[in-house]
Amino acid sequence: MRPLVRLRGALQAWGSDRFARRLKRELEGLPPGSLPLSQATTQGGYVDDRQISVSVLGVRDTGSSIDVRLALFFTERVGGCSCGDDPMALNAHCELRLRLDKATADAAFELLNES
Repeated sequence: MRPLVRLRGALQAWGSDRFARRLKRELEGLPPGSLPLSQATTQGGYVDDRQISVSVLGVRDTGSSIDVRLALFFTERVGGCSCGDDPMALNAHCELRLRLDKATADAAFELLNES
Protein backbone atom coordinates (compact mmCIF):
# COMPACT_ATOMS: atom_id res chain seq x y z
CA MET A 1 0.00 0.00 0.00
CA ARG A 2 1.23 3.46 -0.78
CA PRO A 3 -0.24 6.84 0.17
CA LEU A 4 -2.14 8.37 -2.69
CA VAL A 5 -4.24 11.13 -1.17
CA ARG A 6 -4.94 12.90 2.10
CA LEU A 7 -8.45 12.64 3.51
CA ARG A 8 -8.50 15.35 6.16
CA GLY A 9 -12.27 15.76 6.16
CA ALA A 10 -12.90 12.08 6.84
CA LEU A 11 -10.29 12.05 9.60
CA GLN A 12 -11.91 15.08 11.24
CA ALA A 13 -15.25 13.25 11.23
CA TRP A 14 -13.75 10.08 12.77
CA GLY A 15 -15.68 8.94 15.84
CA SER A 16 -18.91 10.60 14.76
CA ASP A 17 -21.90 9.32 12.82
CA ARG A 18 -20.76 11.57 9.92
CA PHE A 19 -17.58 9.58 9.20
CA ALA A 20 -18.93 7.25 6.48
CA ARG A 21 -20.81 10.06 4.71
CA ARG A 22 -17.80 12.38 4.85
CA LEU A 23 -15.45 9.67 3.60
CA LYS A 24 -17.81 8.76 0.76
CA ARG A 25 -18.18 12.39 -0.31
CA GLU A 26 -14.44 13.02 -0.11
CA LEU A 27 -13.55 9.92 -2.17
CA GLU A 28 -16.22 10.64 -4.79
CA GLY A 29 -14.84 14.18 -5.14
CA LEU A 30 -11.24 13.16 -5.84
CA PRO A 31 -9.77 14.07 -9.23
CA PRO A 32 -9.82 11.32 -11.87
CA GLY A 33 -6.85 9.00 -11.57
CA SER A 34 -6.54 9.36 -7.79
CA LEU A 35 -7.76 5.86 -6.98
CA PRO A 36 -6.07 2.61 -8.08
CA LEU A 37 -8.91 1.34 -10.25
CA SER A 38 -6.99 0.36 -13.40
CA GLN A 39 -6.17 -3.04 -11.86
CA ALA A 40 -9.89 -3.72 -11.53
CA THR A 41 -10.76 -3.59 -15.23
CA THR A 42 -11.85 -6.93 -16.67
CA GLN A 43 -12.34 -6.30 -20.38
CA GLY A 44 -8.97 -4.75 -21.24
CA GLY A 45 -10.44 -1.29 -21.25
CA TYR A 46 -9.57 1.86 -19.40
CA VAL A 47 -11.11 3.40 -16.31
CA ASP A 48 -13.47 6.32 -16.70
CA ASP A 49 -13.61 7.47 -13.10
CA ARG A 50 -15.05 10.92 -13.63
CA GLN A 51 -18.10 9.69 -11.75
CA ILE A 52 -17.60 7.00 -9.16
CA SER A 53 -19.88 5.77 -6.44
CA VAL A 54 -18.51 4.62 -3.10
CA SER A 55 -20.09 2.38 -0.47
CA VAL A 56 -18.52 1.87 2.94
CA LEU A 57 -18.71 -1.84 3.76
CA GLY A 58 -16.88 -1.89 7.09
CA VAL A 59 -14.70 0.18 9.40
CA ARG A 60 -12.14 -0.90 12.00
CA ASP A 61 -9.98 1.18 14.34
CA THR A 62 -6.47 -0.28 14.54
CA GLY A 63 -5.04 2.30 16.94
CA SER A 64 -2.78 4.33 14.65
CA SER A 65 -5.00 4.01 11.59
CA ILE A 66 -8.55 3.45 10.44
CA ASP A 67 -9.08 0.48 8.12
CA VAL A 68 -12.06 0.76 5.81
CA ARG A 69 -13.43 -1.77 3.35
CA LEU A 70 -14.97 -0.02 0.34
CA ALA A 71 -16.96 -0.96 -2.73
CA LEU A 72 -16.33 1.34 -5.69
CA PHE A 73 -18.50 1.51 -8.79
CA PHE A 74 -17.15 3.12 -11.95
CA THR A 75 -17.20 2.85 -15.76
CA GLU A 76 -14.81 0.79 -17.85
CA ARG A 77 -14.50 1.97 -21.45
CA VAL A 78 -13.67 -0.77 -23.95
CA GLY A 79 -12.63 0.16 -27.48
CA GLY A 80 -11.63 -1.65 -30.62
CA CYS A 81 -14.77 -3.68 -31.27
CA SER A 82 -15.55 -1.70 -34.47
CA CYS A 83 -19.07 -1.14 -33.23
CA GLY A 84 -21.13 1.96 -33.75
CA ASP A 85 -20.95 2.73 -30.04
CA ASP A 86 -17.14 2.36 -29.79
CA PRO A 87 -15.81 2.73 -27.13
CA MET A 88 -18.39 0.77 -25.20
CA ALA A 89 -19.13 1.74 -21.59
CA LEU A 90 -19.40 -1.10 -19.07
CA ASN A 91 -20.37 -0.91 -15.43
CA ALA A 92 -17.48 -2.04 -13.25
CA HIS A 93 -16.80 -2.40 -9.55
CA CYS A 94 -14.14 -3.48 -7.12
CA GLU A 95 -13.47 -3.64 -3.42
CA LEU A 96 -10.64 -1.66 -1.88
CA ARG A 97 -9.07 -1.57 1.52
CA LEU A 98 -8.33 1.94 2.70
CA ARG A 99 -5.88 2.55 5.50
CA LEU A 100 -6.27 6.09 6.85
CA ASP A 101 -3.35 7.21 9.02
CA LYS A 102 -4.72 9.04 12.07
CA ALA A 103 -1.62 11.25 12.45
CA THR A 104 -1.26 12.45 8.85
CA ALA A 105 -4.61 11.74 7.11
CA ASP A 106 -2.62 9.87 4.41
CA ALA A 107 -4.78 7.32 2.66
CA ALA A 108 -3.31 4.13 1.21
CA PHE A 109 -5.37 1.76 -0.93
CA GLU A 110 -5.18 -1.93 -1.73
CA LEU A 111 -7.30 -3.75 -4.29
CA LEU A 112 -9.11 -6.63 -2.56
CA ASN A 113 -10.69 -8.30 -5.55
CA GLU A 114 -11.08 -7.84 -9.25
CA SER A 115 -14.53 -7.12 -10.60
